[in-house]
Amino acid sequence: MGVFIVRRIIISFFTLLAATFVVYALVANAGSPLEPLQGIQDQDQKDAAIAARIQLLGLDLPLVERYLGWLTGAAGCLVGSCDLGQTVLQQEVTTLTLQAMGSTLRLVLAATVVAILFGVTIGIVSALRQYTGFDYAVTFLAFLFFSLPIFWVAVLLKEFGAIRVNDWLEDPTIPLPVISAITVLAALVWQAVLGGGTRRRLLTGLVAAAATAAVLVYLSQSQWFARPALGPVLVVLISLGWAVGVTFLMAGLRNRGVLFSTVAATAVALVGSIVLAPVLSDPSWVVIGLCVLGIVVVGVLAGYLLGGLDRPLAIRAAVVSGLLAGLTVFTDYVLVAFAGYSRRVSGVVVKTIGSGTPNFEGTFWEIFLDRGLSLVLPTTALILISFATYVRYTRASMLEVLNMDYVRTARAKGLTERTVTVRHAFRNALIPVTTLAAFDFGSVIGGAVITETVFGWSGMGALFRNGLLIPDPNPVMAFFLVTGVLVVVSNLVADIAYAYLDPRIRLS
Repeated sequence: MGVFIVRRIIISFFTLLAATFVVYALVANAGSPLEPLQGIQDQDQKDAAIAARIQLLGLDLPLVERYLGWLTGAAGCLVGSCDLGQTVLQQEVTTLTLQAMGSTLRLVLAATVVAILFGVTIGIVSALRQYTGFDYAVTFLAFLFFSLPIFWVAVLLKEFGAIRVNDWLEDPTIPLPVISAITVLAALVWQAVLGGGTRRRLLTGLVAAAATAAVLVYLSQSQWFARPALGPVLVVLISLGWAVGVTFLMAGLRNRGVLFSTVAATAVALVGSIVLAPVLSDPSWVVIGLCVLGIVVVGVLAGYLLGGLDRPLAIRAAVVSGLLAGLTVFTDYVLVAFAGYSRRVSGVVVKTIGSGTPNFEGTFWEIFLDRGLSLVLPTTALILISFATYVRYTRASMLEVLNMDYVRTARAKGLTERTVTVRHAFRNALIPVTTLAAFDFGSVIGGAVITETVFGWSGMGALFRNGLLIPDPNPVMAFFLVTGVLVVVSNLVADIAYAYLDPRIRLS
């Protein structure tokens, strides 16, 4: 493993070295940074400004010498002393890059994680329900989303996902036609996902329709969206539901050791949230991180003590269940803070411009809402780029794996379909998806240029675009350097993940 990683790092270093030189040469010949100064009327002032910019960017030096100077400063990043030069406005590119990188990574990571989770999940269900109405609907929607121009989608999201939603939240009553449409859609989706004979599908659709209609009527009549909250009872029920669901997927409900482990980890997480309520009313990210670490430790102990013969599986299931219970508690705190946050921002909760409300101060939960709701629209726009690809790759990979000999052998041994799907097929089906995720991470950063422009997001996209317009080579090179390094690292992580997903693969 160590030899493999070192070899990949060396190859990646020389690849990035060659790529940075090519990009630097292209940017240097894309236009003159002195052109904006030609409009200065005073000749002496113009000559002074031109001379200062030539000195700042080293324009009197040959291209190769300028590149080597930039490379020397960039190499300092390896020892923690980056010097990526200055912009034409004499701003430190390193400082601008760190600020922009934090903003963009927050956007890209959220979009990538959500796209992978939803895309992989729906792709697997689509493969298991091949050639059904659900499969055809998912295929149609996937290609529809993939074909939409991102800038057009972004404008539509600003109108219907922000402006009209903010207006609706002033009186969040759900009209009867909307309730009827959502009820019918829920019935169609659930009966297609669960499948079965005609009688089972009809019963599933009726139950789903009744439950959906009841929930929507309650949310509308109680004005829940104006003052949202889960409440203690619902938090407990949802958390226990997570424990049962994780046990069912990973081991089956007959495995009492795993079931007891997940329930125990969930119970400890819920009790801990009650004990730590004074701290969690206004915590910090350090406190949240310590809580996550505590949940992991509790899950490991619960799985080890109660897991019986399936201790490794019980430990994994208990950790996942505990984290999901913690996520449920986290969600409840966020929802409770929504009403106060809405009053403070005068009802403009979903942002159309920027990565947050300027100079906004409040509790941890209010700041989290402010930053999180600013992510909703640009994240949704970016998800539509990747969602269709993950769905189609996962579906195709899952169908290929399900037809392999070892899967047929597992079925012939009498294993349940859940065990065959989760334990035998799922991991191998993730190998192509892992490759896709590695490449997609870098491409989404590139795609964020358009998204950030539409939503006024001050990130890497704005840094790159402004650098090209002048042209200003240092910000452009900073964008390329960050993007290239992230692509290399993500591909290296993907290669290592192959060995975990498939034991037959050796990194040698």
